[in-house]
Amino acid sequence: MQTIALIDYGSGNLRSADKALWETARRLGKRRDIRATFDPEFIARADRIVLPGVGAFAACMRALSSRDGVIEAMGEAVRRGAPFLGICVGMQLLATRGLEFGETRGLDWIPGDVAVIKPKDPALKVPHMGWNDIAAEAPHPLFADAVGKDFYFTHSFAFTPTDSAAVTASVEHGGRFAAAVARDNLAGVQFHPEKSQASGLALIGRFLEWAP
Repeated sequence: MQTIALIDYGSGNLRSADKALWETARRLGKRRDIRATFDPEFIARADRIVLPGVGAFAACMRALSSRDGVIEAMGEAVRRGAPFLGICVGMQLLATRGLEFGETRGLDWIPGDVAVIKPKDPALKVPHMGWNDIAAEAPHPLFADAVGKDFYFTHSFAFTPTDSAAVTASVEHGGRFAAAVARDNLAGVQFHPEKSQASGLALIGRFLEWAP
């Protein structure tokens, strides 16, 4: 049975992400062992990893680091090829550093920085909140069917990878920034698929079937 570790480090969207994973698995008709967990042993051997995230980069990184052995276990799983999905701040934590309330080191799994959104149009508000459609930047099996569809965003900071080829989809809000990133068996989305209704569940379904 496929095992899925949903990383529990006190993130605000843990419950909704857990519910979305179970609902998607039910629709796919396949049994899966889905656990919201901070158990390093389970995480290290899990078939898939999901890292949720809501709030400030620094606070989330501190909370994640406070869970003994969790970052190391995630790294072990990723190195052996387990597919990984970061959601919202969970995607941002893949970066080298976050520039929110000072500089905070991230996981540095996809090099780049997370910085505040600065719309060219002063009438556009930050945070970027609500429904928005995404555009393709590079082909990727997780996002091919998501392009042009609306997803739910709520964030004030955006991830800019050092290598622009890591950006698989973008979104427009007074300028274009990454809506999704990917490299090898790593993927991340700035939006919340667990709050994006049918389009979000479809993307989660593709992740559960993804074989990078």
